[in-house]
Amino acid sequence: MREELAQARRQIGRLRNRIVVLEDEMQESRQLNRRLAELTDVVQELLLPISQRDEEKVRERLDRYSASL
Repeated sequence: MREELAQARRQIGRLRNRIVVLEDEMQESRQLNRRLAELTDVVQELLLPISQRDEEKVRERLDRYSASL
C-alpha cells in the first residue's frame, strides 16, 4: 500500500513537470505563430504592385516584425 502511494506521488510529480514543459512549448508556439503571421503580412504587402502598395503600412509592418526578433 505504501509503495503504491509513493509510486502514485512520483507519477503525479512527473505529470506536473510534463504540464509545465507543455505549457512552455505552447507559449513558444504561440509566439512563433504570431511572428509568422506578421511576416506573412509583410510579404503579402510587398507582393502587391507598387501602385497599390501602402508604403507607410509596409514600413510599419517591417518595423514591427524587426522589433519582434
